[in-house]
Amino acid sequence: MERMHQYKPHDRDTQAKQMRAPLFEGLLEHAAHHPLAFHIPGHKSGRGMDDAFREMIGERALALDLINIAPLDDLHAPHGMIREAERLAAEAFGADHAFFSVQGTSTAIMAMILATTGPGEKIIVPRNVHKSVLSAIVFAGALPIFIYPEMDRTFGISHGISYTSLERALMLHPDARAVLLINPTYFGVSCHLHTYVELSHAYGVPVLVDEAHGAHLYFHPDLPSSAMEAGADVAAVSMHKLGGSMTQSSLLLQQGKRVSAQRLQAFMSMLQTTSTSYLLLASLDTARRQMATRGKELLSRTIALSQRLKNAIRTIPGLSVLDDSVLAYDSAYALDPTKITVQVAGLGISGYEAEQYLREHARIEVELSDLYNVLFLITPADDETSIDRLIDSLTDLSAAFQKNGAYAPTDILLPDMPALAMSPRDAFYADVERIPLSGSAGRVMAEFIMVYPPGIPILMPGEIITQDNIDYIEANVAQGLPVQGPEDATLATIKVIKERLPLR
Repeated sequence: MERMHQYKPHDRDTQAKQMRAPLFEGLLEHAAHHPLAFHIPGHKSGRGMDDAFREMIGERALALDLINIAPLDDLHAPHGMIREAERLAAEAFGADHAFFSVQGTSTAIMAMILATTGPGEKIIVPRNVHKSVLSAIVFAGALPIFIYPEMDRTFGISHGISYTSLERALMLHPDARAVLLINPTYFGVSCHLHTYVELSHAYGVPVLVDEAHGAHLYFHPDLPSSAMEAGADVAAVSMHKLGGSMTQSSLLLQQGKRVSAQRLQAFMSMLQTTSTSYLLLASLDTARRQMATRGKELLSRTIALSQRLKNAIRTIPGLSVLDDSVLAYDSAYALDPTKITVQVAGLGISGYEAEQYLREHARIEVELSDLYNVLFLITPADDETSIDRLIDSLTDLSAAFQKNGAYAPTDILLPDMPALAMSPRDAFYADVERIPLSGSAGRVMAEFIMVYPPGIPILMPGEIITQDNIDYIEANVAQGLPVQGPEDATLATIKVIKERLPLR
């Protein structure tokens, strides 16, 4: 396979600049002067906190839990150390602009969708998007043009959308205001992002990328291509997931002229709290410094550990691991080696049962489990000891359940995409009523129904329910597949838009 992307290490001058962490350094300098504070937060460097919590967190950390007073800049109108930190982040990630988020990648995703789509305007999205995408579509009043992702029949998971399906969607909807792509998927699969971006741009449509699981892609040549390198216009990046910052801290990256940086900044300001956490901001600044200056070194070790883990799993009876064979799918061009998807169907148990076993018998917590699989994330925090412990625990898992006998994952055949009768926003605000699922064909859905796996919405607010949808849901329930979304967990009834009958 051709090289996934041309990683460009920083030159000496850039590397020297990237050694700085202006926001973190500014906080340290401010705290070192021990100012007498008569402003929020009211705990005032931890002195007003519960003793046990203060001792656990530490007074030095709490001294940096500050607010946007004049010496510390303001995230909503950055002009000093926050602006400098964001500029360094943009440089490190190869973007024109970077905006810090202290409300996770969900806020960054909402901002990029709201900045590009409005009421009644179309946005092309995979059906397996994060709920923040669907929330943003409701807020914007946009019309989603959904594309089913490719299904992996071996692991029972969804990958990305195929190039052909995106091309067809753009041909049918050339007036779309944006295309949203996922890079990589939760399970680490990336499409040939360059070609998808080129295709969308040929139609004059900007590309937004949910890069929640791809912060590390920017810093090593053996990882799949990043959104900015592939030419995408905007990307929402979860620095806290795989980039080393604190939970809830993320980045929004922008390049080019198709999407206004000023408009993105405006929506980020509208959506984010005015009580900004400077601990989260400082962790973004220092995580960027670490990845920009040491990322290749750290990730080389991480990739080696991941490969060692995969090789070991292949020798454990009853377990199989997602590997490069997945690249046979049209939507799969590269696989992130640091995401380890282990199928446990060969042990005759579910991923949920495997997760519970590892928690109770090995004190190991996993990233995700579903009906067939368990997902492990390997990061620069891991070492030989943690990998050895995981290998030993998976070996014990195999020994405990191998006598159960294997079972084959159920073939996942999705029903045809339902027609959209009204925008998700209109459906969200409409009057609703509850009726039996069995008799709901022809009605307009008012809530979500998802079957796991593959975790793709079968019905969404605003869509017309068909008998095929009902049959599919009932068949999956009969097989014992978990169904999520409806308020009525039994699925005997669902919420639909209330019909207004004519007066007689």
